[in-house]
Amino acid sequence: MIIRKVTDPEFSRFGKVVEGYDFGPLLAKLVEVSEKPADHTIYVASDPELEKEPVYAELRDRAYGGMPIQIGYCNGNNYLLNCLEYHRDSEINIAADDAVLILGRQEDIQDGKYDTANVEAFLVPKGCAVEVYATSLHYAPCTVDGTDGFRVIVVLPRGTNTEKPDFVPACEEDRWMTARNKWLLAHPEAPEAADGAYVGLVGVNTDIRK
Repeated sequence: MIIRKVTDPEFSRFGKVVEGYDFGPLLAKLVEVSEKPADHTIYVASDPELEKEPVYAELRDRAYGGMPIQIGYCNGNNYLLNCLEYHRDSEINIAADDAVLILGRQEDIQDGKYDTANVEAFLVPKGCAVEVYATSLHYAPCTVDGTDGFRVIVVLPRGTNTEKPDFVPACEEDRWMTARNKWLLAHPEAPEAADGAYVGLVGVNTDIRK
């Protein structure tokens, strides 16, 4: 598939490059405190060491307008789409290594289904930060060919991706929620589907190596 850059105009439908922050110390801390698995990915919603960095307050007050936030990470190796998720707010990703984001648009979900033929891929170069809009479907980053994997900072409102609230589903979208502030559509081949996630992706399970 075509892999564009986040600096290309096509990315503007999904997000924007974040500027005006010094992410150097935060990324250095990420490398210090986190591992990079060779054959899978790990996700940590909130890491206390990362949240001690001075840029935490800047992101909270400027990027999120004073709302409580969390800083975590997604590290490892991955080449498959597997799922698409969305939140009720933007997500900021900061790349410590080159990584690829596979993205879609929430408006393209029709009758609880999303055709994976609609996804687009974008390279986030090392050191770059991007805001992924709330209406953009996304999931774990993907490995850039020829590299040993990725480390990516993930900034979200505090509590996101933690324990799912307890309620009785009252509409179709309620069935897609898998965690707090997380609605997810899984591909039938994805491990998440085997674990009971709602199967909402149709078409091929996109592999960026092809």
